[in-house]
Amino acid sequence: MHAVREVLVPLKWLILATLLLVLFVPFTVALGQVEPSPPPPPNPSQLPRPQTSPQDETRARMEKDMAKRANKERWEQLERDTDSLLKLATELKEYVGKSNENTLSLDVIKKAEQIEKLAHSVKEKMKGE
Repeated sequence: MHAVREVLVPLKWLILATLLLVLFVPFTVALGQVEPSPPPPPNPSQLPRPQTSPQDETRARMEKDMAKRANKERWEQLERDTDSLLKLATELKEYVGKSNENTLSLDVIKKAEQIEKLAHSVKEKMKGE
């Protein structure tokens, strides 16, 4: 019995070692084949800036100023148009108040068309078009 035990213990360790090799060798080989992930992209503030000429900087500043001016003019026009809308709506209310349910004056229709046209213009200007 003692002889059997002496044979079984090394056999047990041999089987365990074989199982470990069978299980972990493919895993470690696969790990070695994994390609490293690419480095993260550099921070934009760390990238070298392209050389800009003074003319490019001047042009960029002029374009920015022109865009600011155009936006300011658009806003001022919006204010004028909304004031006009308020005035036209008030006039339309007065015209409707002077008419009755049987008669609708031509001025009422014209005023409503003016309001519609101006309101559409204001809407388009608000979109920035």
